[in-house]
Amino acid sequence: MKYEVIIYWSQEDEAFIAEVPELPGCAGDGETYQEALQNVEMIMQEWIETANELGRTIPQPKGRLIFA
Repeated sequence: MKYEVIIYWSQEDEAFIAEVPELPGCAGDGETYQEALQNVEMIMQEWIETANELGRTIPQPKGRLIFA
């Protein structure tokens, strides 16, 4: 899966948060940067499986924008 993942530290949650902007509501957390990434990768798979089961459209990864 080649979706953009944004990872940041949340002082409020005292954890790293990993969000996938192209998949609404798709986010994971972890005590470390790597753990947050691993968790969100699993959640992305579940998000896509659930969308398939419900017959919902799955967004295509947009990739990076390149500015010239």
